[in-house]
Amino acid sequence: MIVCGDDALAERLAAELRDLYRSQVTIVVPAAGAAAEPEPAVTGRLRAAALLGRVQAAMNRAAPAADDSLPGQAPRVMEAPVLDEDALLEAGVLRADALALVHDDDETNIRAALAARRLNPRLRLVIRLYDRRLGQHLAQLLDQAAVLAQPGLDPDALDTSTTVLSDADTAAPALAATAVAGTSKVVQADGLLLRAVERHPPGRGEVADPGICTLALLSSTTSDPAGAEGSDASGRDGPLLLPDDRTVAASTGRGTVVLDTVTPAGPVPPPRRLSGRALPFGSLFSRRLRWSLAGLVICVLGLALATWATTENHPLRAGYLTLLDLFAIDDPAIGEPAARQILQLLTGLAGLLLLPVLLAAVLEALGTFRTASALRRPPRGLSGHVVLLGLGKVGTRVLARLHELGIPVVCVEENPDARGIPLARRLRVPTVLGDVRDEGVLEATKVHRAHALLALTSHDTTNLEAVLYARSVKADLRVSLRLYDDAFATAVYRTLRSAHPRALTRSRSVTSLAAPAFAGAMMGRRVLGAVPVERRVLLFAAFDVAGQPQLEGRTVAESFRPGAWRVLAIDSTAPHERRPDLTAAPEEERTGAAPTGLVWRLHPGYVLRPTDRVVVAATRQGLAELLGHRPGTRDAARH
Repeated sequence: MIVCGDDALAERLAAELRDLYRSQVTIVVPAAGAAAEPEPAVTGRLRAAALLGRVQAAMNRAAPAADDSLPGQAPRVMEAPVLDEDALLEAGVLRADALALVHDDDETNIRAALAARRLNPRLRLVIRLYDRRLGQHLAQLLDQAAVLAQPGLDPDALDTSTTVLSDADTAAPALAATAVAGTSKVVQADGLLLRAVERHPPGRGEVADPGICTLALLSSTTSDPAGAEGSDASGRDGPLLLPDDRTVAASTGRGTVVLDTVTPAGPVPPPRRLSGRALPFGSLFSRRLRWSLAGLVICVLGLALATWATTENHPLRAGYLTLLDLFAIDDPAIGEPAARQILQLLTGLAGLLLLPVLLAAVLEALGTFRTASALRRPPRGLSGHVVLLGLGKVGTRVLARLHELGIPVVCVEENPDARGIPLARRLRVPTVLGDVRDEGVLEATKVHRAHALLALTSHDTTNLEAVLYARSVKADLRVSLRLYDDAFATAVYRTLRSAHPRALTRSRSVTSLAAPAFAGAMMGRRVLGAVPVERRVLLFAAFDVAGQPQLEGRTVAESFRPGAWRVLAIDSTAPHERRPDLTAAPEEERTGAAPTGLVWRLHPGYVLRPTDRVVVAATRQGLAELLGHRPGTRDAARH
């Protein structure tokens, strides 16, 4: 396995491959001189050694407690000034089973993927891309290139695949769930959409809806400020993945994550664009101006009715005379009855009031058009909202998720050119530009009236400083920090819990949530997606029953191993008509015109046959065993 990258995701991914799958790993890192911001004090050799040390530390953190087997071979770390064909050849791409390109730069990953596919058409590629639509087109292109490079082989028999993943998409549902309970998580793999929903414990006399099946039991301390959560290590009170029915029935008072619906995934709707034609009336004129204009209209109508009632004119002529008086273009009512003279004076006064209102409307409309692309400021009476710190890749996805859930959000971002600024502008989300550590920035977000604070910047110390200051403003504020180092996260959690025992504190690591999905994808095209459950990850994969001793010849109930894997669905399509990849759905299935062929509500006594293909939910350890890499054995079978 080859991992190209030098950030936290590369470290966690290498640890995952080595620890769970017992794979030989080569890590390719940029040379010190190739970085965008050179570090003259750190040479390339020291940089590689530092990365190797961090990988070893990540392995120690991720190692299962019950695993007493010998550790896998230590990763090989090499430097490459440019990730070109020569660097890939030196890393062993011709002999490799899979290549993961997890650089933070999409262009670097795309260039390396094209080069790697030319060098080794059989290579499994896992690419980290933020742009979803570009990722879909790139995966189709690279898979087509792999088939054309091997004309004599059946495409269905190829173990070649291209998987495009985003760490931000994987972690966003879990991060959003820390701000509000009861959120849903979606696994979308082009032609397949699985929706996992968090549900509160049923009250007295209520019956819990298990959905299709129960995927996980949430921590017993999910809503308890004094709970044991706080790091990426799972405690005894942590979440239970894939529990059996008896455990679910006995675990009263704990929330659940259930598989709710499975539907064909429709086409991705185009993003809404803010244009002058789409601007609503309310965004052009303020509420005070609208009320003033409405009052004048009512006043003019009243004067027109009074003119009609006091004269013998036709209603239309009465209205016409009122408008003439309003715009001061009618003759003075000299010699007319007193009522007519009084009404003319009142109408003239209304006309004087109308002029500044019209002028204000014009100026405000022009100003609105000029600032239509500007960021909104938090409203004065805002309360019960979520304060989101950081609009990078992760923060942008979390903002989109919270907006879909209808949760009011106020964002804080230091960089005016950050990735999430255009999204915040398009969604009209209030945003404060400034350093969160500066005085007055958090106060501008109305944090004293907020429901929760999500600190998602890429700097642990910045997140901690913001949380400490927010807690000094509102002691019971619900906070969630994005922290990488597990020991640091534990220390932060314990300190905050001691200082604020009644406030809920949670920590999340984006890389720990995303690394299992990347590692599973490197083992083959069978991984469909991942669902984060608190600090752990549940993977969805497709397997052919043939050659799987844990599945073949067993009933659905017998194949279920609590805490490891569970068969969710069976592909009812005939073997000769199946697609090699469940994620490559035809157009008619994406639009819902044709069924997917998957049967989800299975009879427990159904015997799995060698010709069956099943969809399985598995933990990290369970997936490793199903793929033939058992953490408890010294020499795992090579995939």
